[in-house]
Order: sequence, then structure tokens, then C-alpha cells
Amino acid sequence: MSLKIENVSKTYGNKKVVDNISIELDKPEVFGLLGTNGAGKTTTIRMLLGIIKKDSGTITWKGHEVDRKKVNFGYLPEERGVYPKAKIIDQLKYFAELKGMTKEETAKSIKEWAKKLKVEEYLEMPAEKLSKGNQQKIQFMTSVIHNPDLIVLDEPFSGLDPVNTEILKNVIIELVKKGKYIIMSAHEMHTIEEFCSNILILNKGKTVLKGRIKDIKNSYNANRIKIETTTDITEIIEKNNLSIENSHDNSYVVKIEEEKQGYDLLKNLIKEKVNVDKFEIMKPTLNDIFIEKVGAKNA
Repeated sequence: MSLKIENVSKTYGNKKVVDNISIELDKPEVFGLLGTNGAGKTTTIRMLLGIIKKDSGTITWKGHEVDRKKVNFGYLPEERGVYPKAKIIDQLKYFAELKGMTKEETAKSIKEWAKKLKVEEYLEMPAEKLSKGNQQKIQFMTSVIHNPDLIVLDEPFSGLDPVNTEILKNVIIELVKKGKYIIMSAHEMHTIEEFCSNILILNKGKTVLKGRIKDIKNSYNANRIKIETTTDITEIIEKNNLSIENSHDNSYVVKIEEEKQGYDLLKNLIKEKVNVDKFEIMKPTLNDIFIEKVGAKNA
């Protein structure tokens, strides 16, 4: 076991913002920490990093109590914080110095990361001259420039265009391959599904769901089918007493309550000699599950 958060709680005044939560990372991976605004994610992260003190419970790294002086952390906060008037190169050197890096180590790391993130041309510019996305990549650099063992990423893709999102995704995958432990908090459920095998969902400071995404989804019945055809099949779907959730260009997402409804529809499509290019019975998405667990009815 490398990271273990066990029965940790935090109270402010009369409000318990984190209530007896536990997280375990026993191998390099990206772990998803999810919840609505105010659910307790940031407080959990700050306790893990030693920024604020927990009221109870234990947080250990490789069997030892977490200590900011002993654990090599990297942290990308949701609140972005580059200095607008200062040159990028100077900011990176400053943050590297805070982490105890030598000038030689700093120069080498800046060069390597600037190349990976494709920001070499911006190093001599003040931050205010950079786009929001490039500022985001610079701040990511400050969180990993010192080669941390444990990295916490809070909304890492916020403000990035598709090209820069792909660059950062590849970097995160590479970090895990190099043995890094990563905790990621994000609102885009498809991003969490892409990166994470294990998740924890918080609601009002309490754990409402925890485990492997695959196991969680398998515990639910199928609720949709996706069909792609060469013709309009709206009438056939409606004759099967099913409702269309979304459709465009002869591609349909149809709601079902049980798998048999999907197979009955497929039989009728074949009977009507419809050319079916794709037919997929789908489990609820992580977004569906998240809304069920922390949506309006649970507010």
C-alpha cells in the first residue's frame, strides 16, 4: 500500500465537511475523486497535502504518516495562480527552487517539460501574454517540475482546447507508466472514465459510492441502446413503445428498461430488412450514475 487515507474527517464550526472517508492507492494509477461543488473534495486534497489539519483519521504514504517535508508531492489546484507580469522561465525557476532543486536540475527539467508540453516559445514571455490554455500548461509544469511521487490534479483540463487536452492526456499516461500515483478531480465524467479504474464520489462530505468503475457499472442494468442505420427507423422504434433520447443522421440512442426490449427491437429491424450498421446495448454512463448519487433528489 502506498497511499492510505483512513477514516478521515474535518469539521468547520458546526459543519462536517469531510465525514469519515477512506481512499487507498496500492499501485501507480489515476484515482478519481468526484463530487459536486462543496462536496468536500478540496478539503480532502488539502488534508492529504498537509495544507490543513484533519480532525481525525490517518493519512499514510508507504506506511508512514504523511508529512509535507517527507513526501514528494505535486499539486495542480483548481484555482489557477501564475504571476501575470513575471516571465514564465523565472516563475518556473522560482517554484523549482522552493522544491529544493539545483540550478542544473531545474534547467534540465524545464527544457524537458517545455518540449513535452510544447511551450518552449513562451518561456521568455510574461504569463499575461499567454492564452488561458498555455497558462494552464505552465501551471501544470510547476506541479511536476520536481519529479513528485504523488500528484494531485484538480480540474487539469479546464480551459484547454482539444489539441492541448490531447497533449496533457498523453503526459498523464506517461507519468503513470513511470510509476506516479495521481489523484484527479474533474467534473467531466468522460475524462474520469478514460483515465481512472477506481473512484470515490462524495456528497456533503460523505462517501456515496466507491470502487472500480467497471464493477460499479456492471451492478446496474442496461438502460440504453445505440443504433446506427442507413434509414430513418423512428417509426419502428415508436411501434416498439420505446422513446428516443437522441438522434441524428440515422444514429439513435434509445431508452430501455431491460435488455429484452433492445433485442426485440433488433428482431423487428431485421424483420423490416433495415441495414443495421451498429447495435450496442449500453450500461449507464458514469455521468448517469453520478447524477443518480448526488443529483437534485439527494441535494
